[in-house]
Amino acid sequence: MAVPKRKTSPSKRNMRRSHHALTPVISQECPNCGELKLPHNLCNSCGHYNGREVVEIQA
Repeated sequence: MAVPKRKTSPSKRNMRRSHHALTPVISQECPNCGELKLPHNLCNSCGHYNGREVVEIQA
């Protein structure tokens, strides 16, 4: 069975984990209602996308 010959140093361990960071969620303001929404997605509060109403939201 393969076993590491030496203990992995904290530097080596942290270099391996350098790509594991979370990226923040990017949100944009809806031009119709002003609520925050994900880019290239339908607005959940008003149902608009790309300047037109796609889904009718019942109030």
